[in-house]
Amino acid sequence: MDNFNLIILPLLIGFVLDCVLGDPRWLPHPIRLFGLMIAQLDHAFNRGRRRKLKGVLVAGGLVGFTWFIFYLLFTQLELHPHVYIVWASIGVLYGLANRSLIYESWLVMQALQSEGVEAGRKQLSFIVGRDTSKLDEQQIRTAVLETMAENLSDGVIAPLFYYAIGGIPALFAFKMASTLDSMIAYKDARYKNFGWFAARLDDLLNLIPARLTALLMVVVSLSWSGVQHIFRYGHQHASPNAGYPEAALAGILKCRFGGPNVYHGKLVDKPNIGDHEKTITIRDFWFAAYVNTSSAVVMVGGIIVLYELIL
Repeated sequence: MDNFNLIILPLLIGFVLDCVLGDPRWLPHPIRLFGLMIAQLDHAFNRGRRRKLKGVLVAGGLVGFTWFIFYLLFTQLELHPHVYIVWASIGVLYGLANRSLIYESWLVMQALQSEGVEAGRKQLSFIVGRDTSKLDEQQIRTAVLETMAENLSDGVIAPLFYYAIGGIPALFAFKMASTLDSMIAYKDARYKNFGWFAARLDDLLNLIPARLTALLMVVVSLSWSGVQHIFRYGHQHASPNAGYPEAALAGILKCRFGGPNVYHGKLVDKPNIGDHEKTITIRDFWFAAYVNTSSAVVMVGGIIVLYELIL
């Protein structure tokens, strides 16, 4: 098949489907299967001696196995172009999370606005790893925007980046690595060794996408302040990657992210990202939603141009 049917058409269909459908909870999702596989291997191997080696084998094996299975499947599907387009489009839909990210973030803002702080805390707890029980109104809104920025990279731009490089197999290999990171890449006693490789692999795979995400964000917002914040604050985050899109959004909105938060019962004192003490409003949320969506659209357009004009 040519590039249009192999890459571009499934990309366009899948992206539009994500914009319309998001991630309906009633649909079966491969990420849930990934989670079950990881949980089973965690239970089987995260014990006894040589946990770091076991973690390397589990994480590396799962990512490699995922790529191999999807490569075999879609290589066979290429023999049937119409069937390939359908399944590749579904693959792109399942690989992206932009509409769901914006919708779940909006639910937090809506709960906070209509039902108060306690409802906002509860809704926020569904989408962040930090302890939300003591957050005030400003901290809840800040957490929403931080999540939107970080997950724009993890859940949208990075999957598109790997799709552009290696199609559906590379996209889902990345999604497996990302799922591993979310499930076992903790620094507590249980996962410090077993999840070490999963954390490092996720850091490596997001190295380019995180910086690309920050660039796209400042381009679609035409924000010089965002550019300045990227260079000033992007490297100050504990994560080698998450700080870049967060710094970009802090500069775009002229607000401040970071500061101390509780994760899994442990106080983590994150550095501040941004210069400005500002009360975050619903208008900031909607502008962040515009930045997320516009960045995704530009990324999709860039992939199309790459394949049509260069490849």
